[in-house]
Amino acid sequence: MKIGIDGRNLASATDGIGRFVHNAIQALAAQGADVMVYAPDSISASYDIPSGVSMQLAGFKGPLARTFWGQSVLPSLALRDRVEVLWGPSHRLPFVLDRRIARVVTVHDLVWLHAAETMRTRTWMGDRLLMKPALKAADAVAADSTATATALTRVFPWLRSPVSTVAPGTAALPAPGDASSLEPLGVTRPYALFVGTLEPRKNLANLIAAYSLLPAGARSGCDLVIVGGKGWKQTGLVDQVRGDGLETSIKFTGFVDDSVLATLYANCLFLAMPSLYEGFGFPIVEAQSFGKPVLTSNTSSMPEVAGNSAVLVDPNDPAAIAVAFERLCSDAEFRNRIAAGARNNAGRFTWENHARGMLQIFEQAIRLRRKFRA
Repeated sequence: MKIGIDGRNLASATDGIGRFVHNAIQALAAQGADVMVYAPDSISASYDIPSGVSMQLAGFKGPLARTFWGQSVLPSLALRDRVEVLWGPSHRLPFVLDRRIARVVTVHDLVWLHAAETMRTRTWMGDRLLMKPALKAADAVAADSTATATALTRVFPWLRSPVSTVAPGTAALPAPGDASSLEPLGVTRPYALFVGTLEPRKNLANLIAAYSLLPAGARSGCDLVIVGGKGWKQTGLVDQVRGDGLETSIKFTGFVDDSVLATLYANCLFLAMPSLYEGFGFPIVEAQSFGKPVLTSNTSSMPEVAGNSAVLVDPNDPAAIAVAFERLCSDAEFRNRIAAGARNNAGRFTWENHARGMLQIFEQAIRLRRKFRA
């Protein structure tokens, strides 16, 4: 089977979808698949593409040029290389593709519909305008979670292509260091951990508001460490922390490398991730892989991903977040009980499983395409 992959997201090593595509390519290659990756421009040097994978890079820079490439150049390259199936790993497929080529699209989330106010306008417009044509064109659709798969069939009742859930994997993080190595970050006391890009969908304003509701004694025994690069519309978070007098208890580390991230996971009391919406939620699985309990939201995919090793809260209710936060901070027996199955739950999500699931979907799409042409 010759698989063509739209690799436009590989331009950035810090882009979550870029890391998803990179890991998926590696896992498919490890399964022996014949993989051809197409990208509109150069890809990040941080990505190690397996030697057996063909890379076709062009010189289309900027969002408009990339869109043009995806709709005109990509389909012609797929036809030239006689790929059997073209995979759009993030909500996009060409409008027109040779009828002999099967097509598969992966949908990670429906943020543009369920939490539009948390997106940049350009990203929202892209998903709003391009996801529907991709779904109409696809022979088969993959979703990261059952929650997203169910939402797709509900929101788009006209969708006739089969929709399957294929959960992504998580890359193994390095061995963690000692807690003392976190001192340069100002992390010297027990702490709860948030990991993610600082953007509205992550609900940090409500998380900080919940932390401010904790009794002083609870805060003195549990800092809040916020890890992640700057996104957008979150410039007021530091002012919120200062206004609540929490500068000594809430630490912003910015983006950290994987070795530091592993150390932060390994030494935290729990992960606090009460997002407004998630298509999957990688930090949940990463924290659980270190045996840590999770405080997360009772919405979208988060209950499904977290399993029984989490405390679920209403993300729009700071008081409810505070109650769960305080108990996880102060009750070690409760933390241990919640964390008991964390590692087993995290073990469900491997890139090997993802590759096997996608190969089945590619084969399904090829069969359906042949039936369509008959």
